Amino acid sequence: MTAAATRADGSAPALLDTLAADRATGALTTRSGVFYLAAGHVVHVESAHSPALGDLLTRSGALAPAGWWEAVERAGARRRVGRQLVDSGRLTTGALELAHTGALFDAAYFALAHDGTALRFRPGVAHWLGVVRPVPVATVLRESCRRRALLDRIWPDPAVDTAPLTRTPDADPAALPPRRGRALALVDGGRTAAQIASALAHRTFHTLVELRRLAAAGLVAPAPPAPAPPVPPVPGAGRADRDEPDTALLRRLLDALEAL
Repeated sequence: MTAAATRADGSAPALLDTLAADRATGALTTRSGVFYLAAGHVVHVESAHSPALGDLLTRSGALAPAGWWEAVERAGARRRVGRQLVDSGRLTTGALELAHTGALFDAAYFALAHDGTALRFRPGVAHWLGVVRPVPVATVLRESCRRRALLDRIWPDPAVDTAPLTRTPDADPAALPPRRGRALALVDGGRTAAQIASALAHRTFHTLVELRRLAAAGLVAPAPPAPAPPVPPVPGAGRADRDEPDTALLRRLLDALEAL
């Protein structure tokens, strides 16, 4: 892939390998996420199916929401939000790297979930967080494969990972191990795994493990799709027969007029 290319067909892992070999810098968009690369290494990954780093840091209490947004405001345009969090003393380097690497692997799992779709690479694009700890492409791909294999051994239906989940009437959170019970308590027919993980301030992968175990036990399942809203009636529709004149009555009236 050349630097001028913007779209390509093929698998995301193959394209990531090519970008790594080319030491490319930019953003690779897949169907379920975005990989940000710098000099051929993955420096950040985003996916709508996984909580963002800011959500994990603030919901867990590691960082006050005001501190996070202050760093974004001060350093976002310079793409140094991570550095700002450390320099301001709000997070240690180790704490930021640990949280960021976990969020990166979580998002990469989802960003690689739909393979074989059209991909887009934007050369030179950088994320506003900045470089925290680059991860080799091979490491990201290997970890995503390991997670997928582990989850499939627990329960082979990946719909649990992204669909809104519902629980059976007899599912009792109190009868389960604490972490699994807390996950089950948030299954309400509307929340997805990512929303449950965000509410718990837990890593998405850890939440997926518990939810797939619950699915294997028959306690949760993807919620049925919501019924389609009723189609509003079209004014005048269905009234043609009622409004059509009675031909026999008109004939009798005509005969009567002619007789007069």
